[in-house]
Amino acid sequence: MSTDAAPTQSPPLAPPARLPFWRTSLFGIQHVLVMYTGCVAVPLVFGAALGLDTSTIATLVNADLLVAGVITLVQALGIGKLLGARMPVVAGASFTAVTPMILIGKAVSMTFGDEPAGGAPLALALGVVVMIIVLMRYGRGLVAQSAVLIALVPGTLAAAALSLTDFSAVGSAAWFGLPDPFLFGTPTFPIAGIISMCLVMLVIFTESTAYLMATADHLGRPLEPNRLARALGADGASAVLGGFLTSFPDTIFAQNVSLVRMTGVSSRRAVAVAGGLLVALGLVPKMGEVVANLPGAVIGSVSLVMFATVAGVGIATLARVDYSRNDNLLVVSLAMGIGMIPVVAPEVYEGLPSSVRIIAGGAITSTVIVAFVLNLVFNHLTPARTPKENAA
Repeated sequence: MSTDAAPTQSPPLAPPARLPFWRTSLFGIQHVLVMYTGCVAVPLVFGAALGLDTSTIATLVNADLLVAGVITLVQALGIGKLLGARMPVVAGASFTAVTPMILIGKAVSMTFGDEPAGGAPLALALGVVVMIIVLMRYGRGLVAQSAVLIALVPGTLAAAALSLTDFSAVGSAAWFGLPDPFLFGTPTFPIAGIISMCLVMLVIFTESTAYLMATADHLGRPLEPNRLARALGADGASAVLGGFLTSFPDTIFAQNVSLVRMTGVSSRRAVAVAGGLLVALGLVPKMGEVVANLPGAVIGSVSLVMFATVAGVGIATLARVDYSRNDNLLVVSLAMGIGMIPVVAPEVYEGLPSSVRIIAGGAITSTVIVAFVLNLVFNHLTPARTPKENAA
């Protein structure tokens, strides 16, 4: 983005909210409760898809929380003029990266472990989904925001009563420890994996930008380009730190943006408390073991709700697109159509080199490629068509 005027220092978005310590801490805890399940679901789904053992998944959970905490602190407090939005936003692992990373993991043979066994009775999974729906529909405030996390408790207790849980490894886990860097060995740099993750980061930057704009709008100030650049730089730093600690790239969490709007509390200190709590949780291996050993049926139900919610947010975003001009309908239609090929007809990509399957064989990456290319061609490189021209 270019401007004719010389860049100026961004003004503060809002006066800092002076809350008592106990209220700051309470709102920080609330932020963690709202985003916790969505954050840890990413390593759980990733680990299950690759057949990783629970000890390895526990390490991924701890690394995931640690990186989320560090990036949340960066976004809330900033690092000089280099990184961080200095806004009340919380960062966490993005579901956008899950499928591409699974394809990369399978291609480089991170494991040849068996797929997890069948799971708990369908009734348990359905019961958890119904509980989440009831809490989200009829709950109020924190109860509705934390519906997924709350449903985990009775779901796990029910699974324990059915002898579907095994938390024996929790007792031997340490109370304090750092995640293992480069858990899967010396880093390699396959070009297909790099391209795939670059596409993922474009999506992450896009969703973070939308949530940052929503937060800035709530605070009553515009989102300046240099502030946005620092915020997206922090997203990029999460991918670098995640690569070192075997974690995932982070994005701004919509749940926490909604929480700020709902409560009216825009204190960066409260968000910093949430970041500190996430860091602390990431340094407790015993907690990672507890999460990693949650029953499969319960985690499957939670993942279903989380993925469905992400899809719903995407639909809501597409509803705001102007389809009366340009070629936006064509861009969206083709992107979604080609993106569905790996889901409904994965055999189309069989026989192609693994590098091609990593880039084009995933629903997210193929959708991104088509959407970005067509949008560039139709809406930026060629003159936009008017509604009359479209009708003709």
